[in-house]
Amino acid sequence: MDRDRTLHFTLVTPERALAEERVDEVRIPGLGGYLGILPGHAALFSELGTGVLTIARNGRFDTFAVAGGFVEIRDDAVRVLADVAEAPSDVDVARAEAAGARAEERLGGGEVDHARAQAALERARTRVAVARRIS
Repeated sequence: MDRDRTLHFTLVTPERALAEERVDEVRIPGLGGYLGILPGHAALFSELGTGVLTIARNGRFDTFAVAGGFVEIRDDAVRVLADVAEAPSDVDVARAEAAGARAEERLGGGEVDHARAQAALERARTRVAVARRIS
């Protein structure tokens, strides 16, 4: 990997650092959709959405489930400060599926905070997708 043609990628949460490495590309879920980041990208500071964050290096792809936080891109460095982030090995699939089922039930009910239930459903689906390596 040519150091001049890569990005320095960092993914941290308030609890821990999940990744710090040189990568070829990063795909980040922003609030308005996914952002594709390559070396030479313009400086950017944006809010992080909920979804699958993907890093690519040497033809290999790794994924993380992320929700909330911020991303900063500057000088071929991508810093993701996530409220929540999980690697596939961290996800308890049964628990995530149960959370998704509870969110779906709440969405079908009457007196419910639909935005909150929809966000919970999106987080659960993302966690399951990452655990199963589907992006």
